[in-house]
Amino acid sequence: MAKESEVRFEGFLPTTPADTWAAITTGSGGWLWPIQYEPRDGGAESGLTPNGGMVTVWKPSQHFVTYAEDESGWFNTLEYVLDPKDGGTYLRYEHTTVLDDVEYDACKRHTAFYYHSLGEYLTHFNRREVKYFKTDAPEASKAPEAFEVVRTAIGATVAGDEVRFEVPGVGTVEGVVDYMTSAFIGVRTEDALYRFYGRNAWGWPVGIGHHLFAEDADADKAAKAWTAWLNGLYA
Repeated sequence: MAKESEVRFEGFLPTTPADTWAAITTGSGGWLWPIQYEPRDGGAESGLTPNGGMVTVWKPSQHFVTYAEDESGWFNTLEYVLDPKDGGTYLRYEHTTVLDDVEYDACKRHTAFYYHSLGEYLTHFNRREVKYFKTDAPEASKAPEAFEVVRTAIGATVAGDEVRFEVPGVGTVEGVVDYMTSAFIGVRTEDALYRFYGRNAWGWPVGIGHHLFAEDADADKAAKAWTAWLNGLYA
């Protein structure tokens, strides 16, 4: 049964509050997915929630809150508090919404991965232009052990592993595993963050988030190639 739930993150990020603020409010495509906010109290949010929401607090480099609701009683509040600390930023994030038990577990574990990815973005790709797309595996990837297929194809064992694998149409993907759990793998290359989501843990298809920072990246071509790669894994 769905109920009001809170998911939190807090931690140190290696950039100024101004850079961290930019990553959250205008640069989310570099680590999450593209979201647009009108830069003011009362400004519109689009891309985060299905029907859009509203910015309720806009204090640049300090405090940001966005809110959405619908007629069913569902609501969604995201709050960020940024404090300068030790040459960087200490971020406190709180997400309050309505979730059932499965959704709550998924939200907690996704949140940990997302904010790790924020740190990777700020450390390695801060303020660089990004091309983002996502790909989903076929229905067969919902199977309980399906994410192991991806793990094997990548050649990843633990965080810190160097990996090298081929994606026809893209070429050789060579990088380091920056995150590893039973449901998520992060791979960072010289010019990209690849986020592998084992959403089969909650009965959903496996997916990949692609954050491409190379100036000549062809997102449409890459999306077709990665989709074919995923389809091949689960053929």
